[in-house]
Amino acid sequence: MFQLAMIPAAKIRSVICAAWLIVATTAPGFSQSKPDLQKFFREDIGLSKDQIADIQSGKAVAKAMPSRTPSEVFLFGAIYIHAAPESYLQFERDFDRRRELPNYWALVVLSNPPQLSDFQNFALDDDEIQALKKCTPGDCQMQLPANSIEEFHRSINWSAPDVNEQVNRLLQKTALKRLLAYQKDGNEVLGVYNDKRDPTVVPEQFAYMLTYTKALPAHLPDFYTYLLAYPNAKPLNVEDTFYWARVKFGLKPTLRVIHLITMHGNPTDAVAYAFAEKQLYSSHYFETALDLSFCVRGSEDPKQPGFYLIMTMGSEQAGLTGAKGAVVRKAAVGRSVSHLQNALTKIKATLEGKQAVEVLR
Repeated sequence: MFQLAMIPAAKIRSVICAAWLIVATTAPGFSQSKPDLQKFFREDIGLSKDQIADIQSGKAVAKAMPSRTPSEVFLFGAIYIHAAPESYLQFERDFDRRRELPNYWALVVLSNPPQLSDFQNFALDDDEIQALKKCTPGDCQMQLPANSIEEFHRSINWSAPDVNEQVNRLLQKTALKRLLAYQKDGNEVLGVYNDKRDPTVVPEQFAYMLTYTKALPAHLPDFYTYLLAYPNAKPLNVEDTFYWARVKFGLKPTLRVIHLITMHGNPTDAVAYAFAEKQLYSSHYFETALDLSFCVRGSEDPKQPGFYLIMTMGSEQAGLTGAKGAVVRKAAVGRSVSHLQNALTKIKATLEGKQAVEVLR
């Protein structure tokens, strides 16, 4: 599933190094020690004075950033929350809460180290298995490398009564194998999708995404280095969590494997917490995806704590090119901006509600 096609490792490393050099030398907005949110919002994100005032007054602002390619989508959102930043840390890592959301059909946090039993319900449905049976490199409804497509054709007895069980057992073993490879060797094993005519080189695409410096709201060298260099260069204040989820998106249920990276800032740091949700695999739609969240300290009064919650969501998505894709893109981006704005508003209400309960206690 995440199986690496024949990509020279040196080429991938050169792209990743180039991406980091751009991030490290041109990261805009504010530094860890002296944030300048006004400048970041105005010059890098392109917000108006009214939009900046809305954020500061506690209203959610979300917008789509200019895209460099038709398949690229970058969203920005921000809101000021009257609560301690620690409340968002608990919110972000509350997987029980996520499981209750209507768009999550399953969510499993993986063991450390991951076990095959963690993937017990990581499975395709009947329609997906029938589609997989017809897959060929360059023409497949599943996002897979060519060698994985060939392995499914070679290893599965498609006429057997237990074909579904065979497919899902192989799927689960492959998912575990590829995740363990990623934990050992990092981005180089994220591989190539050969489901379309033009292959998608995931490591290069991910590195390219991180060169969109205007969407990165803080200069956190160690954090960004780790996103590119994982599993190397791990900072002491960072922790890793892995999970898989079956989510409702578009017309098809989608299996996703996610690497959640959490950075804990020092008490004097401007950025209290930073989070990255890095997609390692998606069975449909998202070729690459990286969601970043930053808790930037606001009020320093312990009796009235507050912070800016800033989110950037970057992805490369299939089906957004060409005339038909342009129509799909316009509708999808519009919905995504609206959903992000609503999500920020709900997060604020939830965290401020919890804060109020804690104060009453």
